Amino acid sequence: MPTISHTETLITVAICTWNRAHLLRQTLEQMTRLAALPAGVSWELIVVDNACTDHTADVLDSFMGRLPLRRAFEAKPGLSNARNAAIAEARGGHIVWTDDDVLVDSEWLAAYARAFARYPDVAFFGGPIAAWFDAPPAPWLTAALPSVGAAFAVREFDAHDEAITAMFVPFGANMAFRTSVLRTTGFDPRLGRHRVGMLGGEETALIGHLLARGEMGRWVPGAAIRHYIPPERQTIRYLRRYYGGNAATMALATNEAPQSAMLFGRPRWAWRAAIQNEIAYRVRRVTSRPEVWIEDLKRASAAWGILRYTRLD
Repeated sequence: MPTISHTETLITVAICTWNRAHLLRQTLEQMTRLAALPAGVSWELIVVDNACTDHTADVLDSFMGRLPLRRAFEAKPGLSNARNAAIAEARGGHIVWTDDDVLVDSEWLAAYARAFARYPDVAFFGGPIAAWFDAPPAPWLTAALPSVGAAFAVREFDAHDEAITAMFVPFGANMAFRTSVLRTTGFDPRLGRHRVGMLGGEETALIGHLLARGEMGRWVPGAAIRHYIPPERQTIRYLRRYYGGNAATMALATNEAPQSAMLFGRPRWAWRAAIQNEIAYRVRRVTSRPEVWIEDLKRASAAWGILRYTRLD
């Protein structure tokens, strides 16, 4: 690979991967089609192997020389651990994060580069994420998708360059930070995917912390990607796991003491919410439209997640 000039601005793109070599190959192939960056800007790609046991190493070998690729290894399982390893390896002034199961738009990285130059004091950025289905999903999911987009890391918004607020924040598949900011904070290893289970929210917790201390974020509409939704995620079972894990993540991140009576070591309100909303979901599943019963499912799953993942006594 060509030597980086000291007069160039360097951007780091980071991907953390675990046993998804077939999808990673598609993601990297798409990156070979990225549009040229603005003059004076170059990039490096760090792929963190989070102790993969499939043929990830072979996939990375096949892209050496085709991409400005550097490999890193993190033995400790967990997405936050892998992300922190990428931060330690990064040489760029900004780190742009994406996943091993996306297709980036040809202008994706160039759009980020222009935003970094336009807003040098902004701490973090985010771009739009559309769902990528191999085939049309089931009718119930098509109808419910506007309500459950977060479960598939979908982030769609009007094409405006505007500030990021706490009410609507980027997802990890398409976000960027000044590297100096990440090196003072990092990602919480208690959060994020850990092989099994559905705890997540490490990026949301970090962004919330940055906003609370007065840092600014900016949306980059031109930095678009598509995120793959495999068939096994197009199910009620997956949505239950997602919303359960999301609720548990929020409980762990806030670490607030319970304010209600306890039953079997869990808040009594969570038992009540789980049962009531579960009944409502099962009744409305046969009497109402998906746009209606999906909300009952989300509430029931969140309450079951509190009961399953956390012990708050």
